Amino acid sequence: MAISYKDAGVDKNEGYKEVKLIKEHIKRTLRPEVMADIGGFSGLFKLKDYKKPVLVSGTDGVGTKLKFAFMTGIHNTVGIDAVAMCVNDILCQGAEPLFFLDYIATGKLIAEKMADIVEGVAEGCVQSGCALIGGETAEMPGFYSEDEYDIAGFAVGCVEEDEIIDYEKSVKVGDVLVGLPSSGVHSNGFSLVRKILETKNIDLKKVYDGFDKPLDEVLLTPTRIYKKAVFEALKTNAVHGMCHITGGGFYENIPRMMPEGMAAKVTIKDIKTPHIFDLIQDWGGVETKEMYGTFNMGIGFVFAIEKNAKDDFIKTLEGIGEKPVVIGEVVNQEGDKCVIEEL
Repeated sequence: MAISYKDAGVDKNEGYKEVKLIKEHIKRTLRPEVMADIGGFSGLFKLKDYKKPVLVSGTDGVGTKLKFAFMTGIHNTVGIDAVAMCVNDILCQGAEPLFFLDYIATGKLIAEKMADIVEGVAEGCVQSGCALIGGETAEMPGFYSEDEYDIAGFAVGCVEEDEIIDYEKSVKVGDVLVGLPSSGVHSNGFSLVRKILETKNIDLKKVYDGFDKPLDEVLLTPTRIYKKAVFEALKTNAVHGMCHITGGGFYENIPRMMPEGMAAKVTIKDIKTPHIFDLIQDWGGVETKEMYGTFNMGIGFVFAIEKNAKDDFIKTLEGIGEKPVVIGEVVNQEGDKCVIEEL
Protein backbone atom coordinates (compact mmCIF):
# COMPACT_ATOMS: atom_id res chain seq x y z
CA MET A 1 0.00 0.00 0.00
CA ALA A 2 1.32 3.43 -0.95
CA ILE A 3 2.00 5.79 1.97
CA SER A 4 1.33 9.51 1.54
CA TYR A 5 2.72 12.57 3.31
CA LYS A 6 -0.68 12.91 5.01
CA ASP A 7 -0.35 9.35 6.33
CA ALA A 8 2.93 10.48 7.94
CA GLY A 9 1.07 13.25 9.74
CA VAL A 10 1.62 16.24 7.43
CA ASP A 11 -1.49 17.72 5.79
CA LYS A 12 -0.39 20.02 2.97
CA ASN A 13 -3.93 21.24 2.37
CA GLU A 14 -4.06 22.68 5.90
CA GLY A 15 -0.88 24.58 5.07
CA TYR A 16 -2.44 26.04 1.94
CA LYS A 17 -5.52 26.99 3.96
CA GLU A 18 -3.36 28.72 6.56
CA VAL A 19 -1.65 30.86 3.93
CA LYS A 20 -5.04 32.08 2.72
CA LEU A 21 -6.17 32.86 6.26
CA ILE A 22 -3.10 34.88 7.24
CA LYS A 23 -2.89 37.11 4.16
CA GLU A 24 -5.20 39.77 5.58
CA HIS A 25 -3.24 39.90 8.84
CA ILE A 26 0.03 40.34 6.97
CA LYS A 27 -1.38 43.13 4.80
CA ARG A 28 -1.94 45.22 7.95
CA THR A 29 1.82 45.30 8.57
CA LEU A 30 3.12 46.26 5.13
CA ARG A 31 5.38 49.28 4.66
CA PRO A 32 6.24 51.03 1.36
CA GLU A 33 9.72 49.46 1.44
CA VAL A 34 8.35 45.91 1.13
CA MET A 35 9.01 44.65 -2.40
CA ALA A 36 7.51 41.15 -2.42
CA ASP A 37 4.11 39.64 -1.66
CA ILE A 38 3.51 36.65 0.60
CA GLY A 39 4.34 33.29 -0.91
CA GLY A 40 7.86 33.83 -2.18
CA PHE A 41 10.95 32.06 -0.92
CA SER A 42 12.22 35.19 0.82
CA GLY A 43 11.20 38.69 1.80
CA LEU A 44 12.47 41.77 0.00
CA PHE A 45 12.86 45.11 1.75
CA LYS A 46 14.43 48.24 0.22
CA LEU A 47 16.17 50.62 2.61
CA LYS A 48 15.22 54.26 2.13
CA ASP A 49 16.15 57.63 3.60
CA TYR A 50 19.28 56.49 5.45
CA LYS A 51 22.66 58.17 4.89
CA LYS A 52 24.89 55.77 6.84
CA PRO A 53 22.61 52.86 7.74
CA VAL A 54 23.56 50.24 10.29
CA LEU A 55 21.34 47.16 10.48
CA VAL A 56 20.42 45.95 13.97
CA SER A 57 19.00 42.46 14.52
CA GLY A 58 17.40 40.51 17.32
CA THR A 59 15.85 37.08 17.76
CA ASP A 60 13.85 35.48 20.57
CA GLY A 61 10.87 33.30 21.41
CA VAL A 62 7.98 33.27 23.84
CA GLY A 63 9.22 30.44 26.06
CA THR A 64 7.07 28.43 28.43
CA LYS A 65 4.41 31.14 28.54
CA LEU A 66 3.04 29.17 25.61
CA LYS A 67 1.81 26.54 28.08
CA PHE A 68 -0.89 28.98 29.16
CA ALA A 69 -1.98 29.49 25.55
CA PHE A 70 -2.34 25.71 25.27
CA MET A 71 -4.36 25.58 28.49
CA THR A 72 -6.73 28.42 27.57
CA GLY A 73 -7.03 27.93 23.84
CA ILE A 74 -6.17 31.63 23.43
CA HIS A 75 -3.59 31.85 20.64
CA ASN A 76 -3.89 35.39 19.25
CA THR A 77 -1.75 37.14 21.88
CA VAL A 78 1.49 35.13 22.04
CA GLY A 79 2.49 36.44 18.62
CA ILE A 80 2.62 39.92 20.14
CA ASP A 81 5.06 38.54 22.72
CA ALA A 82 7.26 37.08 20.00
CA VAL A 83 7.52 40.44 18.25
CA ALA A 84 7.97 42.40 21.47
CA MET A 85 10.83 40.25 22.73
CA CYS A 86 12.78 40.94 19.53
CA VAL A 87 11.77 44.53 18.83
CA ASN A 88 12.32 45.81 22.37
CA ASP A 89 15.87 44.48 22.22
CA ILE A 90 16.82 46.27 19.01
CA LEU A 91 15.23 49.47 20.29
CA CYS A 92 18.00 49.56 22.91
CA GLN A 93 20.45 50.58 20.17
CA GLY A 94 18.15 53.33 18.96
CA ALA A 95 17.12 51.31 15.91
CA GLU A 96 13.86 51.73 14.01
CA PRO A 97 12.20 48.30 13.61
CA LEU A 98 11.85 47.59 9.89
CA PHE A 99 10.73 44.02 9.38
CA PHE A 100 10.00 40.77 11.19
CA LEU A 101 9.96 37.07 10.36
CA ASP A 102 8.30 34.37 12.43
CA TYR A 103 8.84 30.62 12.78
CA ILE A 104 6.08 28.39 14.11
CA ALA A 105 6.55 24.64 14.62
CA THR A 106 3.71 22.35 15.61
CA GLY A 107 2.82 18.69 15.88
CA LYS A 108 -0.38 19.10 13.89
CA LEU A 109 -1.10 22.06 11.65
CA ILE A 110 -4.59 23.42 12.23
CA ALA A 111 -5.02 26.36 9.89
CA GLU A 112 -7.33 28.38 12.13
CA LYS A 113 -5.03 28.04 15.15
CA MET A 114 -1.98 29.06 13.14
CA ALA A 115 -3.91 32.02 11.73
CA ASP A 116 -4.73 33.12 15.29
CA ILE A 117 -1.03 33.02 16.17
CA VAL A 118 -0.11 35.04 13.08
CA GLU A 119 -2.88 37.51 13.94
CA GLY A 120 -0.94 38.25 17.14
CA VAL A 121 2.35 38.51 15.25
CA ALA A 122 0.75 40.99 12.87
CA GLU A 123 -0.63 43.05 15.76
CA GLY A 124 2.85 43.18 17.32
CA CYS A 125 4.25 44.32 14.00
CA VAL A 126 1.62 47.06 13.71
CA GLN A 127 2.41 48.25 17.25
CA SER A 128 6.13 48.39 16.48
CA GLY A 129 5.82 49.75 12.95
CA CYS A 130 7.61 46.85 11.29
CA ALA A 131 6.50 44.76 8.34
CA LEU A 132 5.88 41.03 8.54
CA ILE A 133 7.70 40.05 5.36
CA GLY A 134 8.12 36.32 5.81
CA GLY A 135 7.89 33.33 8.05
CA GLU A 136 7.67 29.57 8.25
CA THR A 137 5.13 27.15 9.65
CA ALA A 138 6.58 23.68 10.15
CA GLU A 139 4.35 20.68 10.80
CA MET A 140 6.47 18.18 12.76
CA PRO A 141 4.43 15.13 13.80
CA GLY A 142 6.17 12.95 16.34
CA PHE A 143 8.42 15.80 17.41
CA TYR A 144 5.79 18.05 19.00
CA SER A 145 2.51 16.80 20.45
CA GLU A 146 -0.48 17.54 18.27
CA ASP A 147 -1.92 20.31 20.45
CA GLU A 148 1.35 22.16 21.12
CA TYR A 149 3.59 24.50 19.16
CA ASP A 150 6.59 26.77 19.52
CA ILE A 151 7.06 30.22 18.08
CA ALA A 152 10.19 32.30 17.61
CA GLY A 153 10.93 35.45 15.69
CA PHE A 154 13.63 37.56 14.10
CA ALA A 155 13.55 41.36 13.81
CA VAL A 156 15.73 43.70 11.78
CA GLY A 157 15.97 47.42 12.37
CA CYS A 158 18.14 50.26 11.19
CA VAL A 159 19.86 53.25 12.77
CA GLU A 160 22.11 55.96 11.43
CA GLU A 161 25.70 55.15 12.38
CA ASP A 162 26.17 58.41 14.28
CA GLU A 163 22.88 57.90 16.19
CA ILE A 164 23.63 54.48 17.67
CA ILE A 165 23.09 54.42 21.42
CA ASP A 166 26.51 53.23 22.55
CA TYR A 167 26.31 52.90 26.34
CA GLU A 168 30.07 52.28 26.63
CA LYS A 169 30.72 55.79 25.38
CA SER A 170 27.67 57.68 26.66
CA VAL A 171 26.53 56.31 30.05
CA LYS A 172 28.27 58.17 32.86
CA VAL A 173 28.28 58.50 36.63
CA GLY A 174 25.35 60.61 37.80
CA ASP A 175 23.00 59.54 35.01
CA VAL A 176 19.44 59.03 36.22
CA LEU A 177 17.69 55.71 35.65
CA VAL A 178 14.09 56.08 34.46
CA GLY A 179 11.83 53.08 34.03
CA LEU A 180 8.66 52.51 32.02
CA PRO A 181 5.90 50.26 33.38
CA SER A 182 5.42 46.71 32.18
CA SER A 183 2.04 45.17 31.37
CA GLY A 184 2.65 42.28 33.75
CA VAL A 185 4.91 39.24 33.67
CA HIS A 186 5.68 39.77 29.95
CA SER A 187 7.45 36.63 28.62
CA ASN A 188 10.00 35.75 31.27
CA GLY A 189 10.13 33.64 34.40
CA PHE A 190 7.26 31.38 33.39
CA SER A 191 9.07 28.19 34.33
CA LEU A 192 9.11 29.49 37.91
CA VAL A 193 5.49 30.65 37.63
CA ARG A 194 4.38 27.24 36.42
CA LYS A 195 6.37 25.43 39.12
CA ILE A 196 4.67 27.52 41.82
CA LEU A 197 1.18 27.12 40.38
CA GLU A 198 1.57 23.36 39.99
CA THR A 199 3.15 22.87 43.42
CA LYS A 200 0.42 24.87 45.16
CA ASN A 201 -2.35 23.49 42.93
CA ILE A 202 -3.50 27.03 42.09
CA ASP A 203 -6.81 27.30 40.22
CA LEU A 204 -5.99 28.95 36.87
CA LYS A 205 -9.64 29.54 36.05
CA LYS A 206 -10.39 31.52 39.20
CA VAL A 207 -10.83 35.29 39.08
CA TYR A 208 -8.72 36.49 42.02
CA ASP A 209 -9.21 39.73 43.93
CA GLY A 210 -7.76 42.65 41.99
CA PHE A 211 -8.45 41.14 38.57
CA ASP A 212 -11.40 41.13 36.18
CA LYS A 213 -10.51 37.89 34.37
CA PRO A 214 -9.22 34.40 35.21
CA LEU A 215 -5.61 33.93 36.28
CA ASP A 216 -4.56 32.11 33.11
CA GLU A 217 -5.75 35.04 31.00
CA VAL A 218 -3.95 37.50 33.29
CA LEU A 219 -0.74 35.57 32.73
CA LEU A 220 -1.28 35.71 28.95
CA THR A 221 -1.27 39.54 28.94
CA PRO A 222 1.10 40.39 26.06
CA THR A 223 4.52 41.95 26.50
CA ARG A 224 4.52 45.72 26.00
CA ILE A 225 6.18 47.10 22.91
CA TYR A 226 8.11 50.29 23.72
CA LYS A 227 8.72 51.64 20.20
CA LYS A 228 6.59 54.80 20.55
CA ALA A 229 8.04 55.69 23.95
CA VAL A 230 11.64 55.06 22.88
CA PHE A 231 11.43 57.25 19.79
CA GLU A 232 9.77 60.04 21.75
CA ALA A 233 12.52 59.74 24.38
CA LEU A 234 15.26 59.90 21.75
CA LYS A 235 13.95 63.30 20.59
CA THR A 236 15.10 64.78 23.92
CA ASN A 237 18.78 63.99 23.17
CA ALA A 238 19.08 63.03 26.85
CA VAL A 239 19.30 59.24 26.41
CA HIS A 240 22.69 57.70 27.18
CA GLY A 241 21.63 54.06 27.48
CA MET A 242 18.61 51.76 27.32
CA CYS A 243 17.80 48.26 28.45
CA HIS A 244 14.90 45.85 28.06
CA ILE A 245 14.06 44.02 31.30
CA THR A 246 13.71 40.38 30.28
CA GLY A 247 14.87 37.10 31.81
CA GLY A 248 17.16 37.75 34.75
CA GLY A 249 15.17 40.77 35.87
CA PHE A 250 16.90 43.87 37.19
CA TYR A 251 20.12 42.16 38.22
CA GLU A 252 20.95 40.76 34.80
CA ASN A 253 19.59 43.38 32.43
CA ILE A 254 20.32 46.82 33.89
CA PRO A 255 24.07 46.02 34.16
CA ARG A 256 24.13 45.33 30.43
CA MET A 257 24.27 49.10 29.84
CA MET A 258 26.79 49.82 32.60
CA PRO A 259 30.35 50.62 31.39
CA GLU A 260 33.32 49.14 33.23
CA GLY A 261 33.70 50.56 36.72
CA MET A 262 30.09 51.74 36.94
CA ALA A 263 26.97 50.24 38.48
CA ALA A 264 23.27 50.88 38.87
CA LYS A 265 22.07 51.99 42.31
CA VAL A 266 18.39 51.17 42.15
CA THR A 267 15.54 52.25 44.40
CA ILE A 268 12.19 50.48 44.11
CA LYS A 269 9.99 52.54 46.45
CA ASP A 270 8.17 54.37 43.64
CA ILE A 271 7.59 51.34 41.41
CA LYS A 272 3.95 50.26 41.19
CA THR A 273 4.43 46.51 41.07
CA PRO A 274 1.50 44.72 39.39
CA HIS A 275 -0.56 42.56 41.75
CA ILE A 276 0.27 39.40 39.81
CA PHE A 277 3.82 39.53 41.22
CA ASP A 278 2.48 39.78 44.77
CA LEU A 279 0.48 36.59 44.21
CA ILE A 280 3.41 34.74 42.65
CA GLN A 281 5.71 35.71 45.53
CA ASP A 282 3.13 34.84 48.18
CA TRP A 283 2.16 31.48 46.70
CA GLY A 284 5.77 30.44 46.15
CA GLY A 285 7.34 32.01 49.22
CA VAL A 286 9.86 33.51 46.81
CA GLU A 287 12.52 35.79 48.29
CA THR A 288 12.26 39.40 47.13
CA LYS A 289 15.77 39.39 45.69
CA GLU A 290 14.88 36.30 43.68
CA MET A 291 11.81 38.10 42.33
CA TYR A 292 13.92 41.03 41.12
CA GLY A 293 16.42 38.58 39.66
CA THR A 294 13.75 36.74 37.66
CA PHE A 295 10.91 39.09 36.75
CA ASN A 296 10.49 42.68 35.55
CA MET A 297 8.50 43.51 38.74
CA GLY A 298 6.57 46.24 36.94
CA ILE A 299 9.38 47.91 34.97
CA GLY A 300 9.81 46.64 31.42
CA PHE A 301 12.25 49.17 29.97
CA VAL A 302 14.90 51.42 31.53
CA PHE A 303 16.69 54.55 30.29
CA ALA A 304 19.93 56.03 31.57
CA ILE A 305 19.56 59.77 30.97
CA GLU A 306 21.40 63.03 31.51
CA LYS A 307 20.77 64.12 35.10
CA ASN A 308 20.04 67.76 34.24
CA ALA A 309 17.43 66.70 31.67
CA LYS A 310 15.38 64.55 34.06
CA ASP A 311 12.38 66.84 34.50
CA ASP A 312 11.98 67.63 30.81
CA PHE A 313 12.51 63.97 29.92
CA ILE A 314 9.75 62.84 32.25
CA LYS A 315 7.38 65.54 30.99
CA THR A 316 8.04 64.46 27.41
CA LEU A 317 7.09 60.86 28.15
CA GLU A 318 4.10 61.86 30.24
CA GLY A 319 2.97 63.92 27.26
CA ILE A 320 2.38 60.73 25.25
CA GLY A 321 0.57 58.97 28.10
CA GLU A 322 3.53 57.16 29.64
CA LYS A 323 4.08 56.85 33.39
CA PRO A 324 7.87 57.06 33.79
CA VAL A 325 9.38 56.27 37.18
CA VAL A 326 12.79 57.37 38.50
CA ILE A 327 14.37 54.15 39.79
CA GLY A 328 17.94 55.15 40.60
CA GLU A 329 21.23 56.42 39.26
CA VAL A 330 24.56 55.38 37.80
CA VAL A 331 27.41 55.30 40.34
CA ASN A 332 31.13 54.54 40.49
CA GLN A 333 31.43 50.97 41.71
CA GLU A 334 33.44 47.83 41.07
CA GLY A 335 31.96 44.41 41.72
CA ASP A 336 28.16 44.20 41.79
CA LYS A 337 26.80 46.02 38.77
CA CYS A 338 23.29 46.42 40.19
CA VAL A 339 22.41 47.13 43.80
CA ILE A 340 18.82 47.52 44.96
CA GLU A 341 18.99 49.66 48.08
CA GLU A 342 15.84 48.44 49.82
CA LEU A 343 16.82 44.76 49.60
